[in-house]
Amino acid sequence: MTGSLDALHFDDSFVRELPGDPEEENFRRQVRGAMYSRVAPTPVSAPKLIALSPECARLLDLDPEALDEERLAAVFSGNALLDGMEPYAACYGGHQFGNWAGQLGDGRAITLGEVLNARGERWELQLKGAGPTPYSRMGDGRAVMRSSVREFLCSEAMHHLGVPTTRALCLVGTGDDVVRDMFYDGNAAPEPGAVVCRVSPSFLRFGNWEILAARSDVEGLRRLTEYALRTHFPELAKDTLGPEVVAAWLAEIARRTAVMIAGWMRVGFVHGVMNTDNMSVLGLTIDYGPYGWLEGYEPSWTPNTTDASGRRYAYGRQPQIALWNLVRFANALVPLAGEPKLLEDALDAYGDAFVTAQREMFSGKLGLDIRPEEDDALVQTLLETLQKTETDMPIFFRKLADAPTGEGEARLDAVMDAFYAPDEVTGEVREAFVGWLDRWAARVREEGVPAETRRAKMNAANPKYVPRNYLAQLAIDEAEKGDGGKLLELLDVLRRPYDEQPGREAYAEKRPEWARHRAGCSMLSCSS
Repeated sequence: MTGSLDALHFDDSFVRELPGDPEEENFRRQVRGAMYSRVAPTPVSAPKLIALSPECARLLDLDPEALDEERLAAVFSGNALLDGMEPYAACYGGHQFGNWAGQLGDGRAITLGEVLNARGERWELQLKGAGPTPYSRMGDGRAVMRSSVREFLCSEAMHHLGVPTTRALCLVGTGDDVVRDMFYDGNAAPEPGAVVCRVSPSFLRFGNWEILAARSDVEGLRRLTEYALRTHFPELAKDTLGPEVVAAWLAEIARRTAVMIAGWMRVGFVHGVMNTDNMSVLGLTIDYGPYGWLEGYEPSWTPNTTDASGRRYAYGRQPQIALWNLVRFANALVPLAGEPKLLEDALDAYGDAFVTAQREMFSGKLGLDIRPEEDDALVQTLLETLQKTETDMPIFFRKLADAPTGEGEARLDAVMDAFYAPDEVTGEVREAFVGWLDRWAARVREEGVPAETRRAKMNAANPKYVPRNYLAQLAIDEAEKGDGGKLLELLDVLRRPYDEQPGREAYAEKRPEWARHRAGCSMLSCSS
């Protein structure tokens, strides 16, 4: 581990191997015939390190204890560049809320470069909120503290939860205010600005291919696909990019996407804005915007105010939308595959992988060896029962592990803490929960797995601690004052989301009443 920023080894393959924008001036425009535009971050007035992820630093062979905070803040606010950095913004398009939006691109994200660590892993470093780019359209390229805290926190929390995700190295306050209209209601106001450094093997997304297909740039499609295979899918790369290679690649992306979505569903994560330009070809969770955590179990819930009327990206629709997005991506690959039937067959990998992952998910969450023919009804009845009264999803499943399973034993008290209105759990509602708990206990007895073994399996699938919306907001309140202490404390809890962590139970409590309607705790917008 080098400990020094200057020892980072940059190998900027994207800008080296793919065509760039010949225009060097930074102004808003349509960029054609290029996959990126070189652009430098815009300096800020007073960069200050708010938070650092030691685990992410170690991915880059950095010693978090030896880093100079002032230098770190300067580099990862965009005020200074290291030797080997070749900053750029990528060109891509996308379908937004189901409609083709044309060119989008990195409007406020600037990639600094790609680092190769001692293990040969490639990590792209990207600043979000570092200033305008040719793709900023009407935006200023900046980001506010509230959205930056949420991205930093959730990127690392999802990693510790075991969900495929991009990472976050650090969060830097800029010392500059950014004017935002949080809910697009005419009440714009200045907010503290921030920059988060995102880290991923790549930020390539479906939209990188969609924009090329929309412009009939078949040679660009070929070059970008060959680059992606060579750099990120070497096990699938061949000397010639034939239709079978393209189909096999699509199948692998579909499989990875299914595993990611099943991870979201398991922990109760709602992305909030599953546009095709927010879908990673590596099957990683990217672009943490108006996301939320399902506290009361409600499949139709979306955290995004922009999505409130249609609920296109609601929790329960995420598996369906992921497939819809994959179909759009497959359409962009038709010029390379020639025969659409090959791609249609490749997309079957999504359904197969999701069914398998979902079965594994419920096996863990319920502590059973799920048998589809017998247990589908058990699972479906549970999901229906959870909606009969407001039921905290993380708490219910966590408490279920400790529910007694003996014949004739009372089980409802074990999960009573999960109900927001326990006085409503009477009559038919009570009967529904008791009936399901008795069916579940009978299946547990049938399998005969030792209780401790079953509990361990359930507790490994059902996190006790998740970055609940109101907890993130409390951390934001402090970070906006320049204090990252609460954020780092919360991040420390989320490093071990499946452990009991005595003394930290307050981080696992239900949403308090004050947070039910507070901005940032219930609904969010794309304004960040």
